[in-house]
Amino acid sequence: MAKCALEPSSPVTKVWKPELYRIQLEAPTPKAVMRKHDLDSAPEQYGWEYHGEMDHRRSEEILSDTQDGTFLVRQSPGAADFFTLSVRFNRRTKHYRIFHRPGYGHYLKEDFKRFDSIHDLVADGLVNFYMQIHAAPVFQEMLAQTQHSYHQSPYMTLNRRKLRALSKDLRKTVLAAGLPPPAAAAAPDEADVLPIVYEKHHAFKLHSFKGLNWCEFCANFLWGFTAQGVKCEDCGFIAHSKCSELVPPKCVPDLKRLRGVFGTDLTTLVAAHHCSVPFVIRRCVDEVEARGLLQEGIYRVSGFADEVEALKLALDKDGDSTDMSEAAYSNVNVIAGTLKLFLRLLPVPLITFQAYPAFMAAAKLRNARDQIQGLRDAAKQLPPAHFNCLKVMMEHLNRVASHQSVNKMTEYNLATVFAPTLIATPHHLTDLSQEIFMLSLLIGDCHKIF
Repeated sequence: MAKCALEPSSPVTKVWKPELYRIQLEAPTPKAVMRKHDLDSAPEQYGWEYHGEMDHRRSEEILSDTQDGTFLVRQSPGAADFFTLSVRFNRRTKHYRIFHRPGYGHYLKEDFKRFDSIHDLVADGLVNFYMQIHAAPVFQEMLAQTQHSYHQSPYMTLNRRKLRALSKDLRKTVLAAGLPPPAAAAAPDEADVLPIVYEKHHAFKLHSFKGLNWCEFCANFLWGFTAQGVKCEDCGFIAHSKCSELVPPKCVPDLKRLRGVFGTDLTTLVAAHHCSVPFVIRRCVDEVEARGLLQEGIYRVSGFADEVEALKLALDKDGDSTDMSEAAYSNVNVIAGTLKLFLRLLPVPLITFQAYPAFMAAAKLRNARDQIQGLRDAAKQLPPAHFNCLKVMMEHLNRVASHQSVNKMTEYNLATVFAPTLIATPHHLTDLSQEIFMLSLLIGDCHKIF
């Protein structure tokens, strides 16, 4: 059976960890119990989920035997300055005091999370309840690992070169001033990255993130819908609140400009650049097709790690104007490696978590016509940005495979290389034979599927 692993020569390992995101997707969603009659006076901030004055026993009777996430809003007898949220979770009814202030929103406590609607408040609470129960093993692993994870974190992985440059500049400044050099880094791995200890404290502030974001310290998902973590105002470093307490003082100012396109969600990228396919994919595909289709082992043979990293930084900094010509990068494997790196660092993989089961189910169908129809239907489940990019990539790999007599890269060989990159799989899974088969179908029949 085919065995797949990440390429050992890759300059950046797979840094994003999808487990917490998968668990959040499984959390129950809010479902309001609507009252069946009008009320003489109902608070304007609530709709039909408000049931007027009601004690906890009656609310529990209404919510008993309902599915997790079912809720209602009521006024507890004798309550004057607050209302009560009753919500069903884990076969129990929970009751919370809730408040609302015009222009501020719904909230449980002052100076805490606030929400535009009661539905959003309940949704956030359900995610946190669910995570506490089902993500406990991941949390324990995070606590065990984060004490020593900084040097393997996405932040260091994606910005190692700039941190080294800052460290070298610091050394030159110190020596030029005739001062004794600062103490060397204590840890061997830190000494390898930073010959002189560079220090600048982060300016962390609690932040509500839109879309999908990951902690750049532990690489785990920032769960919830509001105030999911903290963000450095100087460099854009994102972290869980607890992780931020362990982050060393190595803030790189203006990192938000440097971060560019690598490690950014596809949907965010195409919206920001007003395009259907990010320029990184388009430019790399064009370059490979111009001078790499006849290159033996294209996409299988890795380019030099330092050149791949240099091109990544150039694309982050200079964008679509980056020089990717043969004069700048004579080895086309560097271009191919940079494209794989871009796809590997996507927070949400090209074949998303939600669509993945449909793709796999389609590949298991016995009839070729059914397989193609199933893959076509699965592709329609992808967000537009993911659909367009997958289409471009599959058509590109199909053209690569059409020269297999020279480049030795068949649909199956290309699928073997790209399966760990395009598909999110559990970190312990090494046998990707079914994923490889599915991807080879996508490549071979791309013109019928898309």
